[in-house]
Parts: sequence; structure tokens; C-alpha cells
Amino acid sequence: MRRKQTAPKIQSDITIQNQSNNTLRNDDTFVYALGGLGEVGKNMYCIEHEDNIIIIDAGVKFPEENLLGVDYVIPDYSHLIRNEKKIKALIITHGHEDHIGGIPFLLQSVKIPKIYAPRFARSLIMKKLEERRMSKKVVVEEIDESSRVNCGPLIVGFFNTVHSIPDSLGVLINTPNGRIVQTGDFKFDLTPVGTNTDYQKLAYIGQIGVDLLLSDSTNAEVDDFSISEKKVAQSILDIVRKANGRIIISTFSSNVHRVQQILEAVVTCDKRVAIFGRSMENVVEIGRKLKHINIPDKYFIAQNELNTVPANKMVIICTGSQGEPLAALSRIANGSHRFIKAIPGDTVVFSSSPIPGNSVSISKVVNSLTRAGAQVLTNSPLTSIHTTGHASSEEQKLMLQLTKPKYFMPIHGEYRMLKIHGESAVETGVDPNNVFICANGDVVVLRDNKAFLANTRIQTDDIYVDGNDASGLSTAVLRDRKILADNGLVAVIVTIDSRYNKIICKPSIVSRGFVFIKDSQPLLKEAEQIVYESLKKRMATKTTFGEIKNTIRGSLEPFLYQKTRRNPIVIPVILNHKEAMNQIASNKN
Repeated sequence: MRRKQTAPKIQSDITIQNQSNNTLRNDDTFVYALGGLGEVGKNMYCIEHEDNIIIIDAGVKFPEENLLGVDYVIPDYSHLIRNEKKIKALIITHGHEDHIGGIPFLLQSVKIPKIYAPRFARSLIMKKLEERRMSKKVVVEEIDESSRVNCGPLIVGFFNTVHSIPDSLGVLINTPNGRIVQTGDFKFDLTPVGTNTDYQKLAYIGQIGVDLLLSDSTNAEVDDFSISEKKVAQSILDIVRKANGRIIISTFSSNVHRVQQILEAVVTCDKRVAIFGRSMENVVEIGRKLKHINIPDKYFIAQNELNTVPANKMVIICTGSQGEPLAALSRIANGSHRFIKAIPGDTVVFSSSPIPGNSVSISKVVNSLTRAGAQVLTNSPLTSIHTTGHASSEEQKLMLQLTKPKYFMPIHGEYRMLKIHGESAVETGVDPNNVFICANGDVVVLRDNKAFLANTRIQTDDIYVDGNDASGLSTAVLRDRKILADNGLVAVIVTIDSRYNKIICKPSIVSRGFVFIKDSQPLLKEAEQIVYESLKKRMATKTTFGEIKNTIRGSLEPFLYQKTRRNPIVIPVILNHKEAMNQIASNKN
């Protein structure tokens, strides 16, 4: 549930860490993250100066396995709600869900004057808003590397970067207190698919001076340079050309360049392709509309036309590379897909790398496919069928060398990634005292081209989204789910006659997921007796249904914990005598 207490507000009377004689000033510039630090996902970074706030990205994080029933994790927007009038713009660097997935939830909480997004990301955002009937709530303006956005004293420019999705941008923010660069997600690929990095612009920005750099840390633990997309394209082409049966390729639907390369291999080998998975279908549709995917219609076939094409001429692109149970590839593997099942002779390609925590799910799918007779190819140094969209440590150092920042704040990564990236910055010449390893809510202050860490924090919490509820109210529901998973449920059924304040028969206890009933009859009988004795005392005088329920819980919960060291959810079920219920109904009338 969303916390009621207000977070400490940035004020001019807050002292500064390591600068006890200083106080924050109204003309300082503040840089902080509401999400994206100490985690991979949920990216949301803010630049604040006087009465102006610009937000960079509004992403979601996908839940871990211990978050039962959670669809998304989003940042706590409380600070933005309190400072809604200061918000001037939301700027999007690219179209991945960890950068745009939170936009509908953000718009439910605050009014955003305008969203600025590159072309491909804008199309994804508009589709997302149209599906939720929110497209009229905000203007989404297209930007590119030559765009300029004026937000009062904050002047924003852009530069092209290479990532695994088209139209990725880095951001340059000129503030009255210094120049800030936020890289977005990037890599350096010397033979990229699509637009190349603006090396000249980055070098020029470094020449004129960068005061604070915020840079992607995701692959800080990976040495050397990442594999080029062109090398992956060649590997995929070889697989498509040599396969004698059907080819099923699974990759991230957001990796548009990879999908484009697979489709180009289909054309080169004169085969036909079918697309499976809603998110994959959406991305291909938008990619073709924006000309990032230029494949003639004749190469596409509908899902129900698979049997009209010879197996050695068929390529299937689908979702499910992370072993998601409801994704297309998982259903193909377990034989529950409506149109296709894995058969001997199929070649299944995982053109992706496992996200931490998904290895077990992926292994299950691989085993099911292999058992069905398919040949399964996963990424390895021998196959090169996947490359990352994030800079490795050497590419991160190159970004540092190009921009030459005075101060450095690594972003977009778990703590160890931020720490390693900070060490890389020191190796490239950044003063160790000028590296800020921050957590969500920490405030970096920029003043007169110098930066330091304030001793104040902005309230930041995870908000769990169940369905489309972004209020945080579903957090209480999720807590109950966890209790059910850990401790189970006990229902206490009590029959009374409210006319005479009388218990008609002893309570009956039903357990689910708490104890094994056959082995625990003495425990349950004792529990029934304890509840019965407590109810007799309560109902010796006139009482209410609420008091009866509280009596049941108050007597049973301590007893069960004492006996089992577990706290199941206790649900009282009160059955009133029929004539008593009729009397209550007539009194109401």
C-alpha cells in the first residue's frame, strides 16, 4: 500500500554531506533516480532546477519469482505527485519496457505536459496508450538526434547511440550549474545494424566539457568488446541456409534489429516466415510501418497456413526465449499450442541469453523440445547467435574517454555493476572522490560546475502492480498471497442463533496448506475447543458479528503459532440460524 508519510523535501536549509558550512541553495540543480539504481529495470531519472523537473524514462521492472501474482514493479511516484507543477517534460531514450513500461501508471498519478520520444519508441508508446484508452491524456512528440527541447533553464539535446532497438538516443542537458550527459542504454558496435553512434558529437561534447556523466552499467562485469550484430546476422543466416526442416527462432520481441536480421535471412534463403506471440506481432507490425523492417508481404504467412509450406521452407519467429510458461515457445514445447508442435527435424534457436533467475525455466523448455526430437541451439562462443545491447567494460571506458566527465554517476545496474563501473571511471582518469555510487532517492547536487552528494534522500519504494492497479493498494493483497504460500489457510465455521446469542454447535475447522489433516486431528480438535470456550465467554453478553470474528482470530492465532510456529490466515465463517436471518432482514425493512 502506498505510504502516507511524506518524503523529506529538498529545501534550502538541508545541510550538505562533507560540507557542514554549506546549505542547499534555491539555484542548485538536483539529480536523482526514482528507479534504476541497485537494480536492472524500473529506470526513472530526474533533473530538477528551481521550479523545473524533467524526467528521463519511466520504466517498469518485471517481478522475481517470490513476488506472487505481481505483473510489474514501478517506482513510488509520491515525490512527483507532490511536485507535479514543476514537471515540464518526460524524455524517453528508447522503447524498451524498462524505460517506457511505466508511462501508463505515471499518467494515472501525475499530469505530464508532454512526452518526447524517438520515432520507434513513440510508436510503441502510442500503441500502449491506445490499448488503455489514454492516448488523449498526453501529447507524445517525436524527437531525433537534431532535436532541442527547452524546459525553462534546462536545455536538452540528443545524440544517436547503438542499442538492440532502433532510434536509441543519449541525452545532453545544459543546466545553469553545468552540463549533464545521460547515455541511455548503449553499446559501441563498429559494424552496427541501423544508425551508428554519434562519435563526432560525443567527442565534441567531451571537448566542450561534461560536468556530470550518467552512464549505463548493465554489463560492467563483462570484459572486452561485445560481439557485433553483423556477426550474429551471419550466424543466423548460416543456420537458416543449412537447416533441412523447420526453423523456430525465439528472441526478445523488443530486439528489432535481431528480428530484422532473421527476416532478411528468410528472404535470402527464399523461405517463408510466421510470427507467433502478441508482443512479437506488435513489434514486427510497427517495424514494418516505420521501414525498419523491409520485407515484402509474400514472405509472411498466417499461423493457420503452416501446413501449406514445406518444412524445409518454414521459419517461425516467436516469443518465449526466457522460458515464460505462457509464451509461444513454451506452449510449442509442451504441445499445447493451437497451431504448431515441436517434431523431429525441427531446429530451435534461442537467440538470447538467460536473464538471471530464468535458467531453470529455460532448461525445462529446452528439455521438452529435445525430448520431442528437435535440435536446440543456444548461444555460445561457438554459435554466436546472440549479442547484448549493452556496453561491456571496455565500451564503458570508451564512453568515459569520449565524454571526459569531471563527475561520474553510474546508473542502470545492480550495486556491484555500479561499483565496477565506478572503478572503470577511476581507471580512465576520473577523481575517485568525484564518483557517486548512489541508490534510488540519493540526491547529487550540481552547483557552479561542481557536484556533491546531499545528506537528504527522496522517498523511493517499490510499488507492486497487480493488473492495472498502480495505486499500491494491491500490495496488501500480495502480502496475503505470500502468507498463503508460506503458511496456508484455516477456516473456522461457527453456527449461531443471533436471536438468543447462542452457539448452536461446536466450531468446525478446515485447513488448506497449513497442516496435513489426517495427521493433525488432535491439534484441530484442541483448536476447535479453544475457539468454542472463547466464544462462549464472548456470547455470554450481547455481541456483534465483528466481535465474534475478532474473538475467533484472537484465540486461534496465538494457539496455532505456539503449536506449529506458523501463522496461517484465519478466516471466520459465521452461519446464522435461518429464522434469525429473516428477523434481521425484516428489521432492516
